[in-house]
Amino acid sequence: MSLGEFELIEQYFRRPAPRAVLGGGDDCALLAPAAGQQLAVSTDALVEGRHFLSTVPADRLGHKALAVNLSDLAACGAEPLAFTLSLSLPRVDEAWLAGFARGLLALADEHECDLVGGDTTAGPLVINITVFGQVPAGAALLRSGARPGDDIWISGRLGDARLALEAFRGAMSLDGRDFDAVRPALELPQPRVLLGQALRGVASSAIDVSDGLLGDLGHVLKASGVGAELDADAVPRGPVLARQPATLQRLCTLTGGDDYELLFTAPPALRAAVHQAELTAGTAVTRIGRIAAGPGLRLHDAQGRPVVHEAASFDHFR
Repeated sequence: MSLGEFELIEQYFRRPAPRAVLGGGDDCALLAPAAGQQLAVSTDALVEGRHFLSTVPADRLGHKALAVNLSDLAACGAEPLAFTLSLSLPRVDEAWLAGFARGLLALADEHECDLVGGDTTAGPLVINITVFGQVPAGAALLRSGARPGDDIWISGRLGDARLALEAFRGAMSLDGRDFDAVRPALELPQPRVLLGQALRGVASSAIDVSDGLLGDLGHVLKASGVGAELDADAVPRGPVLARQPATLQRLCTLTGGDDYELLFTAPPALRAAVHQAELTAGTAVTRIGRIAAGPGLRLHDAQGRPVVHEAASFDHFR
C-alpha cells in the first residue's frame, strides 16, 4: 500500500525546527528574527525538464533545490533561518523520496536552516521552496549600490555547470574523467552563504549568478544606474573548461548560468577587506572588472581588445 500525503510528510519531512517559534504541523509556522534583524525571503520553483533532467539522482536534486534558494540569501548577506517545501509528485516513489529528503536535509543541517512546513500534491514533478533568513537592519547587500570606480568581483569559478549541461545534451563530448569533474557544478552547487555574510559592510552591491554572468551583472548595472568594463579572460574557470575552444569557454563563463556564485562590487580602498572576507568564508574571489559612470557593458580580452558577446540573461519565456 502506497503512502498517503500525510504519511509521506511524516515519514520523510517531519523533523524538529529548533530555530522556529512554531514549526510544521500547524496552519502557519512562526519565525522570530533576533532583535535588530530583518527577515530576508526568497522563493524558487524547479520544474522537471525545465530546470533539471529526469536522470539527476534524487539526493542531488534535493541538495540543489535548497541550494538555489540559499544562494539568494547569500546574495543579500543573510543568515538562513528556515524554509518551506512544496512538492508536486507524479507518483509516490519511496526510494526517490528517501534520496531527495537525504540531500535536502543534509544541506539544511549544514546551514542550520529548519524545514517548517509546506505542501504535497499529485502532478508533474515540481519542487518549490521558500527560504527565510535574517540580516541586520540596514546591512543587506542589494543590487542597487554599485558606484563608478568600484571593483567587480566573482566568487569561485564559472562555466562548469554549463559545460556539463552541454555534455548531457549531447552538444559536445567529454571523456568520463572530465565529465565527472564538471558534473557536480550542475547538480551540487554550493551556496556562498558565509561569503555573503562576510561581505556585509564591504560589498557595495551583490547578486548571485544563476542566469549567466553578463545577464546578472546587467541587473546590477540597471539597478545602480551605472555601466561596467569587464575582462572576459579574467573570469575564473576550471581546468576542464580551460581546455575547450575559446568560443565555448566564453559561452559557458559569460552566459552559461547555474553557477550560483556571488558577483559583487566594492570600492578599491576595500580590497584588503574583500580578501579578509575571502579568508573568513574559505571561498576564493577574483577581480574581473570595474564599474563605470557611463551606461552599458563593455567587454575586452586580456590584451584590451573588444570582445563581442550578447549580454543576455536566461529567460524562461524566450
